[in-house]
Amino acid sequence: MKKIPMRRCLATNESFPKKELLRIVRTPEGEVKVDLTGKLNGKGAYISRSKEALELARKKKVLNRALETEIPESVYEQIEQVING
Repeated sequence: MKKIPMRRCLATNESFPKKELLRIVRTPEGEVKVDLTGKLNGKGAYISRSKEALELARKKKVLNRALETEIPESVYEQIEQVING
């Protein structure tokens, strides 16, 4: 039986299988990107694919703290597009 990697959503603090979460990455160059492959190089943070989690993350600034940088509004808009499909 294969082990399923679990990750914790920064906004809600719930654990989910890695594939169900959205990964946000700060690349070594300092850019912040939405990582749909889960393989981009850099420091990663996970949030669940729900509007509630996105709003919590935006309000509490958990992504800013986790990635140790200021998150541009364009990244939040990109996350919202991915969540909405």
